[in-house]
Amino acid sequence: MARITVLLTCYNHLAYLPACLESVRAQTFRDFEILALDDGSTDGTREWLREQQDITMVFNESNLGTYGTLNVGLERANGELIAVLNDDDLWAPTKLERQVELLDRFPRVGLVHTDGGFIDGAGKPIDGSPLGFEFPRTETGDVLLSLLYQNKIIASAVLARRECFEHCGVFNPAYFGSGDWEMWLRIAERYEIGYVDERLTFYRVHGENASHELDRIWRDDERLRDWIVTRIAEYEKKGYDAAALRRALAHNWACLGTVRTLNGDPRRGRQAYVESIRLAPLRVKSTLRYLATWLGPQAFRKLL
Repeated sequence: MARITVLLTCYNHLAYLPACLESVRAQTFRDFEILALDDGSTDGTREWLREQQDITMVFNESNLGTYGTLNVGLERANGELIAVLNDDDLWAPTKLERQVELLDRFPRVGLVHTDGGFIDGAGKPIDGSPLGFEFPRTETGDVLLSLLYQNKIIASAVLARRECFEHCGVFNPAYFGSGDWEMWLRIAERYEIGYVDERLTFYRVHGENASHELDRIWRDDERLRDWIVTRIAEYEKKGYDAAALRRALAHNWACLGTVRTLNGDPRRGRQAYVESIRLAPLRVKSTLRYLATWLGPQAFRKLL
């Protein structure tokens, strides 16, 4: 039985899939199995996968989406460790080796991710923030409050203990693109998070990235931020520094106010901004955006 199961999620990225799979085959850590999870590709991906001799293929009969597909993979996985890799991303050869070393050294760490960078369709590095954010990074330890601000873990950079999913549950398939963020938060509630400060994961930026679909992302953000609100009582029991917790929760309420307003509900957006201001009265941005909700959707978006 392999120690690692690589969940290779595939959907209509045949142009990038061969390089992606080769980056797994080139790993210096060799004790892994590859589950190729195809979610209904129509570009020849399935036919190409059938020709590969060193993978196990799982073909969804209907399109389940990213998180439903990952859950299928979790059901089929044999490894004690679970890696996620999207079919358009790449790994450096020592990626798994360095992550296994960290997990073996720190038993309280449930999930470890790596530094990395962005690449274009040809695999060339892209500097800066091509998707509006820098490549996510954390420290090793308790990073729960940090994750309340934004998703700081790229899915393709993750190696997690199988027990994390047994204790915390599987991915929520109702999400379009933020289900991994919710999953990392659930894991961070119970485990420390590990981080390898080396450029070992490469996120490919191209015209079909899900992160370009802003309307669906905003709906996801609202769902995720609402879910965080339901966890506040648990966070308050953890003994965090009170001021740091207030700042993190004020940020969450402010983000919830923004996405509620962007999603066409400025009244509930204002309610969220009021909570943000209550927790952080000096947070000027929350006050300005609260006022902007009265100006109409077009004016609100221009002020963001």
